Amino acid sequence: MIITHKLKWNKCLSHKIWPAIEKGWPDEGRPVHFFWGLAGNNIAGIRECMEKNEEYYFVDTGYISSQITRYPEPKILDEKRTYFRICKGSFHTNRGKVNTPARLEKLRRLGINADFKGWRADDRGKHILLCPSSPTVTFQMNGITQDEWVEVAKREIRKHTDREIRFRNKPRPGNQWWNTDIKDDLKGCHALVTNYSLSAFDAIFNYVPVFAEANSVMGPVTSRDISKIEKPLKPGGKTIEDWLKFVAENQFTLDEMANGTAYETLKYQNEE
Repeated sequence: MIITHKLKWNKCLSHKIWPAIEKGWPDEGRPVHFFWGLAGNNIAGIRECMEKNEEYYFVDTGYISSQITRYPEPKILDEKRTYFRICKGSFHTNRGKVNTPARLEKLRRLGINADFKGWRADDRGKHILLCPSSPTVTFQMNGITQDEWVEVAKREIRKHTDREIRFRNKPRPGNQWWNTDIKDDLKGCHALVTNYSLSAFDAIFNYVPVFAEANSVMGPVTSRDISKIEKPLKPGGKTIEDWLKFVAENQFTLDEMANGTAYETLKYQNEE
Protein backbone atom coordinates (compact mmCIF):
# COMPACT_ATOMS: atom_id res chain seq x y z
CA MET A 1 0.00 0.00 0.00
CA ILE A 2 1.64 3.23 -1.18
CA ILE A 3 0.50 6.24 0.86
CA THR A 4 1.49 9.65 -0.49
CA HIS A 5 0.65 12.43 1.93
CA LYS A 6 -0.81 15.08 -0.33
CA LEU A 7 -0.56 18.78 0.49
CA LYS A 8 -3.58 20.91 -0.31
CA TRP A 9 -1.83 23.67 -2.28
CA ASN A 10 -2.17 22.66 -5.92
CA LYS A 11 1.09 24.40 -6.87
CA CYS A 12 3.09 22.18 -4.48
CA LEU A 13 5.67 20.02 -6.25
CA SER A 14 4.28 16.97 -4.48
CA HIS A 15 1.51 17.02 -7.08
CA LYS A 16 4.20 16.23 -9.68
CA ILE A 17 6.23 13.87 -7.51
CA TRP A 18 3.48 11.66 -6.11
CA PRO A 19 2.16 10.40 -9.47
CA ALA A 20 5.72 9.35 -10.36
CA ILE A 21 6.19 7.59 -7.01
CA GLU A 22 2.82 5.84 -7.26
CA LYS A 23 3.65 4.61 -10.77
CA GLY A 24 7.14 3.30 -10.03
CA TRP A 25 6.87 1.95 -6.49
CA PRO A 26 5.37 -1.55 -6.28
CA ASP A 27 2.83 -2.41 -3.62
CA GLU A 28 4.51 -4.82 -1.20
CA GLY A 29 1.36 -5.45 0.82
CA ARG A 30 2.19 -3.14 3.72
CA PRO A 31 1.87 0.59 4.36
CA VAL A 32 4.72 2.64 2.87
CA HIS A 33 4.39 6.40 3.41
CA PHE A 34 5.90 9.29 1.46
CA PHE A 35 6.18 12.87 2.73
CA TRP A 36 7.24 15.94 0.75
CA GLY A 37 9.03 18.34 3.07
CA LEU A 38 7.67 19.32 6.47
CA ALA A 39 4.67 21.44 5.50
CA GLY A 40 1.03 20.75 6.34
CA ASN A 41 0.53 17.81 8.70
CA ASN A 42 3.72 16.05 7.62
CA ILE A 43 5.49 16.35 10.98
CA ALA A 44 2.54 14.73 12.76
CA GLY A 45 2.30 12.10 10.02
CA ILE A 46 5.98 11.20 10.35
CA ARG A 47 5.63 10.89 14.12
CA GLU A 48 2.64 8.60 13.63
CA CYS A 49 4.67 6.38 11.28
CA MET A 50 7.41 6.14 13.90
CA GLU A 51 4.91 5.27 16.64
CA LYS A 52 3.31 2.57 14.47
CA ASN A 53 6.68 1.38 13.15
CA GLU A 54 5.49 1.88 9.58
CA GLU A 55 7.95 2.47 6.77
CA TYR A 56 8.23 6.05 5.55
CA TYR A 57 10.31 8.07 3.13
CA PHE A 58 11.09 11.78 3.31
CA VAL A 59 11.29 13.49 -0.08
CA ASP A 60 12.87 16.90 -0.65
CA THR A 61 15.14 18.77 -3.02
CA GLY A 62 18.15 16.87 -4.31
CA TYR A 63 21.64 17.01 -2.87
CA ILE A 64 23.40 17.55 -6.22
CA SER A 65 20.96 18.88 -8.77
CA SER A 66 19.79 21.61 -11.05
CA GLN A 67 17.84 23.97 -8.80
CA ILE A 68 14.10 24.44 -8.81
CA THR A 69 12.49 27.87 -8.83
CA ARG A 70 10.82 28.43 -5.44
CA TYR A 71 9.11 31.82 -5.68
CA PRO A 72 6.47 33.01 -6.28
CA GLU A 73 5.59 29.35 -6.82
CA PRO A 74 7.79 26.23 -7.15
CA LYS A 75 8.67 25.09 -10.65
CA ILE A 76 10.92 22.42 -12.11
CA LEU A 77 12.83 24.13 -14.90
CA ASP A 78 14.57 21.05 -16.35
CA GLU A 79 13.15 17.66 -15.38
CA LYS A 80 16.13 15.73 -16.78
CA ARG A 81 18.57 17.64 -14.55
CA THR A 82 16.42 18.07 -11.43
CA TYR A 83 16.85 15.48 -8.70
CA PHE A 84 14.96 14.88 -5.48
CA ARG A 85 16.33 13.07 -2.47
CA ILE A 86 14.36 10.14 -1.07
CA CYS A 87 15.42 9.24 2.46
CA LYS A 88 14.19 6.17 4.30
CA GLY A 89 13.14 6.93 7.86
CA SER A 90 15.06 10.20 8.13
CA PHE A 91 15.36 13.74 6.77
CA HIS A 92 18.82 12.87 5.44
CA THR A 93 20.53 9.72 4.23
CA ASN A 94 23.96 9.10 5.68
CA ARG A 95 24.38 5.32 5.58
CA GLY A 96 24.43 3.05 2.56
CA LYS A 97 26.58 1.40 -0.02
CA VAL A 98 29.03 2.89 -2.46
CA ASN A 99 27.87 1.43 -5.75
CA THR A 100 29.30 1.93 -9.24
CA PRO A 101 30.17 5.49 -10.28
CA ALA A 102 27.50 5.43 -13.01
CA ARG A 103 24.97 7.73 -11.34
CA LEU A 104 27.62 10.27 -10.33
CA GLU A 105 29.12 10.25 -13.81
CA LYS A 106 25.65 10.87 -15.26
CA LEU A 107 25.32 14.02 -13.14
CA ARG A 108 28.60 15.28 -14.52
CA ARG A 109 27.59 14.49 -18.11
CA LEU A 110 24.44 16.54 -17.54
CA GLY A 111 26.61 19.50 -16.59
CA ILE A 112 25.65 19.46 -12.91
CA ASN A 113 28.48 20.56 -10.62
CA ALA A 114 29.59 17.38 -8.85
CA ASP A 115 33.36 17.85 -8.88
CA PHE A 116 35.50 18.03 -5.77
CA LYS A 117 38.45 20.25 -6.65
CA GLY A 118 40.40 19.76 -3.44
CA TRP A 119 41.09 22.05 -0.49
CA ARG A 120 43.01 25.30 -0.42
CA ALA A 121 46.73 24.73 -0.08
CA ASP A 122 47.07 27.42 2.61
CA ASP A 123 45.16 28.18 5.81
CA ARG A 124 44.59 31.89 5.33
CA GLY A 125 40.82 31.91 5.38
CA LYS A 126 39.61 35.02 7.17
CA HIS A 127 36.16 34.05 8.41
CA ILE A 128 33.80 31.29 9.55
CA LEU A 129 30.51 31.09 7.62
CA LEU A 130 27.53 30.07 9.76
CA CYS A 131 24.66 28.62 7.69
CA PRO A 132 21.78 27.04 9.63
CA SER A 133 19.02 24.89 8.24
CA SER A 134 15.52 26.32 8.05
CA PRO A 135 13.71 27.08 11.33
CA THR A 136 11.44 24.06 10.79
CA VAL A 137 14.25 21.57 10.18
CA THR A 138 16.35 23.03 13.00
CA PHE A 139 13.52 22.68 15.50
CA GLN A 140 12.67 19.14 14.40
CA MET A 141 16.25 17.89 14.33
CA ASN A 142 17.91 19.93 17.09
CA GLY A 143 14.94 20.60 19.36
CA ILE A 144 15.61 24.36 19.54
CA THR A 145 14.77 27.39 17.43
CA GLN A 146 17.03 28.50 14.62
CA ASP A 147 17.99 31.63 16.60
CA GLU A 148 18.90 29.50 19.61
CA TRP A 149 20.97 27.17 17.45
CA VAL A 150 22.83 30.12 15.94
CA GLU A 151 23.62 31.60 19.37
CA VAL A 152 24.86 28.26 20.71
CA ALA A 153 27.04 27.78 17.61
CA LYS A 154 28.49 31.29 17.89
CA ARG A 155 29.38 30.79 21.56
CA GLU A 156 31.11 27.50 20.81
CA ILE A 157 33.03 28.93 17.86
CA ARG A 158 34.14 31.94 19.94
CA LYS A 159 35.71 29.62 22.53
CA HIS A 160 38.16 28.30 19.95
CA THR A 161 38.90 31.03 17.39
CA ASP A 162 38.96 34.78 16.99
CA ARG A 163 38.19 34.64 13.27
CA GLU A 164 35.25 36.71 12.07
CA ILE A 165 31.92 34.87 12.12
CA ARG A 166 29.64 35.67 9.19
CA PHE A 167 26.02 34.57 9.10
CA ARG A 168 24.11 33.49 6.00
CA ASN A 169 20.49 32.38 6.14
CA LYS A 170 18.48 30.74 3.41
CA PRO A 171 17.69 33.28 0.69
CA ARG A 172 14.02 34.26 0.80
CA PRO A 173 12.23 37.11 -1.01
CA GLY A 174 12.87 40.31 0.93
CA ASN A 175 15.73 39.11 3.12
CA GLN A 176 19.30 40.35 2.68
CA TRP A 177 20.47 37.10 1.07
CA TRP A 178 17.86 37.09 -1.69
CA ASN A 179 19.47 37.17 -5.14
CA THR A 180 22.96 36.70 -3.66
CA ASP A 181 25.39 33.89 -4.38
CA ILE A 182 26.86 31.82 -1.56
CA LYS A 183 30.06 31.54 -3.57
CA ASP A 184 30.77 35.18 -2.68
CA ASP A 185 30.53 34.33 1.03
CA LEU A 186 32.79 31.31 0.51
CA LYS A 187 35.63 33.42 -0.90
CA GLY A 188 38.31 33.63 1.75
CA CYS A 189 36.28 31.38 4.06
CA HIS A 190 38.14 29.18 6.56
CA ALA A 191 35.24 26.80 7.31
CA LEU A 192 31.46 26.55 7.05
CA VAL A 193 29.43 25.56 10.12
CA THR A 194 25.92 24.16 9.76
CA ASN A 195 23.55 21.63 11.23
CA TYR A 196 21.85 20.16 8.14
CA SER A 197 21.93 22.86 5.44
CA LEU A 198 22.86 21.78 1.92
CA SER A 199 25.06 24.87 1.80
CA ALA A 200 27.67 22.32 2.90
CA PHE A 201 27.76 21.00 -0.67
CA ASP A 202 28.53 24.49 -1.97
CA ALA A 203 31.36 24.73 0.53
CA ILE A 204 32.89 21.34 -0.29
CA PHE A 205 32.72 22.10 -4.03
CA ASN A 206 34.44 25.45 -3.39
CA TYR A 207 37.49 24.39 -1.34
CA VAL A 208 35.92 25.04 2.10
CA PRO A 209 35.79 22.34 4.84
CA VAL A 210 32.60 21.89 6.83
CA PHE A 211 31.34 21.25 10.35
CA ALA A 212 27.92 19.51 10.34
CA GLU A 213 25.78 17.08 12.33
CA ALA A 214 26.89 13.45 12.28
CA ASN A 215 23.48 12.24 11.06
CA SER A 216 23.36 14.63 8.13
CA VAL A 217 24.23 13.44 4.63
CA MET A 218 27.46 15.43 5.01
CA GLY A 219 28.40 13.59 8.21
CA PRO A 220 30.87 11.13 6.63
CA VAL A 221 33.09 13.92 5.25
CA THR A 222 32.72 16.73 7.78
CA SER A 223 33.92 17.67 11.25
CA ARG A 224 31.63 17.84 14.28
CA ASP A 225 33.85 18.95 17.15
CA ILE A 226 33.90 22.77 17.11
CA SER A 227 37.00 22.72 19.32
CA LYS A 228 38.80 21.67 16.10
CA ILE A 229 37.60 24.76 14.20
CA GLU A 230 41.17 25.88 13.53
CA LYS A 231 42.04 22.50 12.00
CA PRO A 232 38.88 21.13 10.33
CA LEU A 233 38.69 17.70 8.76
CA LYS A 234 39.80 17.71 5.13
CA PRO A 235 39.17 14.23 3.71
CA GLY A 236 41.21 13.00 0.79
CA GLY A 237 39.98 12.95 -2.79
CA LYS A 238 39.10 9.24 -2.81
CA THR A 239 37.02 9.58 0.36
CA ILE A 240 35.09 12.50 -1.12
CA GLU A 241 34.61 10.73 -4.45
CA ASP A 242 33.22 7.60 -2.74
CA TRP A 243 30.90 9.81 -0.68
CA LEU A 244 29.67 11.57 -3.84
CA LYS A 245 28.95 8.17 -5.44
CA PHE A 246 26.86 7.32 -2.38
CA VAL A 247 25.03 10.66 -2.48
CA ALA A 248 24.15 10.12 -6.14
CA GLU A 249 22.54 6.78 -5.18
CA ASN A 250 19.95 8.56 -3.02
CA GLN A 251 18.45 11.16 -5.35
CA PHE A 252 16.28 10.72 -8.43
CA THR A 253 14.52 12.49 -11.28
CA LEU A 254 10.77 12.23 -11.83
CA ASP A 255 11.42 9.77 -14.68
CA GLU A 256 13.54 7.59 -12.40
CA MET A 257 10.77 7.55 -9.82
CA ALA A 258 8.19 6.56 -12.42
CA ASN A 259 10.24 3.84 -14.15
CA GLY A 260 11.21 2.00 -10.97
CA THR A 261 14.86 3.11 -10.83
CA ALA A 262 14.35 4.88 -7.50
CA TYR A 263 12.68 1.83 -5.96
CA GLU A 264 15.33 -0.63 -7.15
CA THR A 265 18.26 1.61 -6.22
CA LEU A 266 16.95 2.34 -2.72
CA LYS A 267 16.07 -1.30 -2.20
CA TYR A 268 19.72 -2.14 -2.86
CA GLN A 269 20.89 0.72 -0.64
CA ASN A 270 18.75 -0.42 2.28
CA GLU A 271 19.43 -4.16 2.11
CA GLU A 272 20.88 -5.53 5.33
